[in-house]
Amino acid sequence: MNEEQAWVAQARQGSDEAFTRLVETYQTPVYNLCYRMLGEPDLAEDAAQETFLRAYQHLHRYDEKRSFATWLLSIAAHYCIDRLRRRKFSMFSMDAEDEDGNTFELPDPDSPNPEAESVKGQTRDRVHAMLKDLDDTDRAAVIMRYWYDYSEAEIAQSLRLTVSAVKSRLHRARKELAGLWQEQEIRAEAARRTYESPAF
Repeated sequence: MNEEQAWVAQARQGSDEAFTRLVETYQTPVYNLCYRMLGEPDLAEDAAQETFLRAYQHLHRYDEKRSFATWLLSIAAHYCIDRLRRRKFSMFSMDAEDEDGNTFELPDPDSPNPEAESVKGQTRDRVHAMLKDLDDTDRAAVIMRYWYDYSEAEIAQSLRLTVSAVKSRLHRARKELAGLWQEQEIRAEAARRTYESPAF
């Protein structure tokens, strides 16, 4: 039994200290998933708190054969999907970040390259902004696959889908994002041509 499993076992027996350890271990990944799903720090904060509350209330349902992280993030993903469906958010922006600046992937301080980081940051922001156009479940699948490196089987388990349904959703989402990216490139190129000086 590893340390995490020991904390889960103790928390199931009513140890608040053990559950606090679990919260401290997973609060950042849970918050980040909620933020990427909901797009607003305050909503992400509320969703993260609700995720841990639900995990605490349903700890007896946790299957120890599963990864605790997968189980916890699936609770977060489902809660966020429910929120998105209920409220039909039209905005998904990565323009904001939390007070500690934990939302964005930070550049490697050992290899500073401001120009490359600027391009990478713009690219990342564009991808995050395009996620708002995806179906809520597709968005969750994409975030779990490409931000958390979940396998298709883990995503299927987390979102209560079949593996083939996950593959289909990821394929459709990649195609949709590629189409949106291409549209933006075409618009940007047209805008550039409009402002270019004629060659002499």
